[in-house]
Amino acid sequence: MVPTITNEAAIACIGMYCMAVVMGYGRFLFTATLPDIMVQLSLSTTIAGWLASINYIGYFIGALIAMFVPQRSTWQAMTLWAIISVVTTMLLVIPNMSLTLWYIIRLIAGIASGVAMILSSSFVIQNLSPERRSVLSAVHYAGIGVGISASAIVTWWLLKLGYHFDVIWLVAGVTSLPLVWLLYAIKPRTIQSLDSQQIDAKQHVSVHQTYLNFKRSLYEAISGHHKALALLFVSYVLAGFGYISSATFLPVMAAQRLTTQTYAGLMVWLVVGIFAMLSNPYGARLPNVSVR
Repeated sequence: MVPTITNEAAIACIGMYCMAVVMGYGRFLFTATLPDIMVQLSLSTTIAGWLASINYIGYFIGALIAMFVPQRSTWQAMTLWAIISVVTTMLLVIPNMSLTLWYIIRLIAGIASGVAMILSSSFVIQNLSPERRSVLSAVHYAGIGVGISASAIVTWWLLKLGYHFDVIWLVAGVTSLPLVWLLYAIKPRTIQSLDSQQIDAKQHVSVHQTYLNFKRSLYEAISGHHKALALLFVSYVLAGFGYISSATFLPVMAAQRLTTQTYAGLMVWLVVGIFAMLSNPYGARLPNVSVR
């Protein structure tokens, strides 16, 4: 029996949990476990960089897909499927996995994370009232920092117990499973601007029609906007160099520099997560701060 969740604070907390899974685990658990992965699998820095890059590319693809999902009634369903994909990629990680399978899993995880991040945010925020949206959306997005911190803590705890990255990913996947049940329990708010017949029609759009609507939306977005798209692509590549590269190898670099501290990399990564978490409520207050 699945309950119906309509309380806004509960929905915001579920959104935080969702961000922790799709971003903190789906994207950044790889970062927390990378030093152990490189040691256990004898991976070079180049291969590790390619694995991070393929995930980043997948995230870009997933975000583009999510942008052109035509029906609001499909947001919850697509979010659920994307989260299931993220969790599945975590559960599939095994010690003797081939490099090809690593690339495939990281690509799928990136695409699913991109879709889930955009659509879950849309789905959660539309279920918040306008007067509470600013505060509770900050709770929702704080989940990214919560997930990063959780990835550092879980990795540190299991490494101390003598386990390695495969068990860490398994634990992360299992602890992410309740999210599917919780998201399914959220009852979407009624869309006041549409009558019930229009809503029913949208809910029964065929898969083929959804595909055609997606292609039409994509074509309309691309047509006549090649320069803007080129700038978007370049900015995303530059962000990869300036942010993803340094963030991915941050625990590795910390471990190599602070050789006397066994878990220095994870401690640094924990601090990153804490500040990412705290930045959300602070950022939400900025629009209300007057300049004097």
